[in-house]
Amino acid sequence: MDIYKYITIDEESRVPKYQQIIDSIIHNISEENLKMGEKIPSINRFSEEFYLSRDTVEKAYSILKDRNIINAIRGKGYYINRTKLISKTNILFLVNKLSSYKLRTYNSFINSIGHNSHIDLMIYHCDESLFINLLDKNKSAYDYYVIMPHFKTEDLKHSSFTDKSIKAVKKIPQERLIILDNIKSEMVGNHVAIYQDFENDIYNALKKGISKIKKYQKIILFYPEKAVYPYPRRILHGFRKFCVEFKLDFEILEEVIDDMIIKRGDLFITIEESDLVNLVKQAKEDEFILGEDIGIISYNDTPLKDLLGITVVSTDFKIMGETTADMILNHKKGRVKIPFNLIERDSL
Repeated sequence: MDIYKYITIDEESRVPKYQQIIDSIIHNISEENLKMGEKIPSINRFSEEFYLSRDTVEKAYSILKDRNIINAIRGKGYYINRTKLISKTNILFLVNKLSSYKLRTYNSFINSIGHNSHIDLMIYHCDESLFINLLDKNKSAYDYYVIMPHFKTEDLKHSSFTDKSIKAVKKIPQERLIILDNIKSEMVGNHVAIYQDFENDIYNALKKGISKIKKYQKIILFYPEKAVYPYPRRILHGFRKFCVEFKLDFEILEEVIDDMIIKRGDLFITIEESDLVNLVKQAKEDEFILGEDIGIISYNDTPLKDLLGITVVSTDFKIMGETTADMILNHKKGRVKIPFNLIERDSL
């Protein structure tokens, strides 16, 4: 086999021999000396050729299999499984939906991670089965798994994790796993977590704006109880906590309906983009001046909200992407809470 003339084992090197095997195979794949589908020696033959223990070769092959670089076909042997991007860090970026703010995190991550990485973006639409199938299909194929966990129950309510999704995620080696945006106490371990604290975030952000919020007679939160892409109920809990603590009159509605009664002194908080559009449209028809007659706060910032002067409570999605890239590039561990702020504009 040609592979014998490419592989070198340095007896004097401090690098473990199994790692030398891995490095040599990866290097020769990147140099195109080894091709996709090419057969490589069996564990026994490799160990005999290079005077290595069988355990050393077996460990190297096991790691190469886990990384999906080689595969084993029963009764036939071992084969090179992938040649493209072998020298790059391969990352699966798995998100629940393709919204403007999720894209901002993803684009920030792409811009920060550099050219030596390859990222595959996959969407699972808050669907447990699709999520599990994507992880199962791509197990061991990536160096890192960046996962945003948001699921919907059968009655279309939000769940941070399901029992089955937790089992699927726990199959990923902890050193390769990054939980992004949303964490749950059941997901303990040494994985990286970069997250929002939905309940305390909205509470603290609204608290910063209490001096202006107090000028309104009533606060109405539009929280969609059932949605295609449901939102964490912790947003609801943080809102209630804020209103009760400051003794504010409040109401929670599911959506902005046509011909909704809007009164001067109302402050509205929207989560869905469609509710924000409908609310601004009705306010305009009723000739209300935003920030004077009525107030509007929207959840999650976008460039369009900035352009329209809409006040928002929002995490910093750019920092979220940058931080994720930094954790990977510098092999950092731990949990990082991303800043969440009230950004005051004309609508408050």
